[in-house]
Amino acid sequence: MATPHISAAPGDFADVVLMPGDPLRARYISERFLEGAREVTTVRNMLGFTGTFRNRRVSVMGHGMGVPSISIYATELIKTYGARVLIRVGSCGALSTDVKVREVIVATGAGTDSNVNRMRLMGHDFAAVADFTLARRAVEAAERRNKPVRAGPVFTSDLFYHPQEQLNATLARMGVLAVEMEVAGLYGVAAESGARALALLTVSDHIITGEKLTPQERQTTFDEMIELALDVAHAEPTP
Repeated sequence: MATPHISAAPGDFADVVLMPGDPLRARYISERFLEGAREVTTVRNMLGFTGTFRNRRVSVMGHGMGVPSISIYATELIKTYGARVLIRVGSCGALSTDVKVREVIVATGAGTDSNVNRMRLMGHDFAAVADFTLARRAVEAAERRNKPVRAGPVFTSDLFYHPQEQLNATLARMGVLAVEMEVAGLYGVAAESGARALALLTVSDHIITGEKLTPQERQTTFDEMIELALDVAHAEPTP
């Protein structure tokens, strides 16, 4: 049952999986938010855990950095372990002065400089979009918690240190809220595999102004995003 990158046994993963980039944050989520959590995979130290949230079985597993990394883990979770819903919980850099540090973005879609989704669609552009039900559920959960969120497009970059300095200004002018490195890949895998996906992103730094969160602020703000993701997971009907 194990894959080249996941060592879990059959049934170890829930049908809903939260996916932070950092595997240590996966451990933190399991310890802070899940009841009865147990470690189910440790291959390459990409840790995965399964427990319950309000009696709903939920898993959490790191996905690493970049489209190739998240694509590997998302594909194996879906095809081998039966995951039906994947929720990325990560960080991003804001592109517009209208978007503030600490805000949570519901990524409704993602453009990219990666070629992976064109490969999936025989060289054509692919609309990498979130599952609408999951996105709506996240916005509604934020409203119930009185925690405003921003819903809109982001840009997934293959390069953290991007050589095209003019790109950020162009993206901002076209209404793109933030830059990150995985969402377009996740949405492409989900579409190709018949699963559903959503990305929630905390603005950890502002590319234009240079403002960024302190480590303590990251912890508090990320907790708010994780709580929203767990609300979305909890509302998913159990198969």
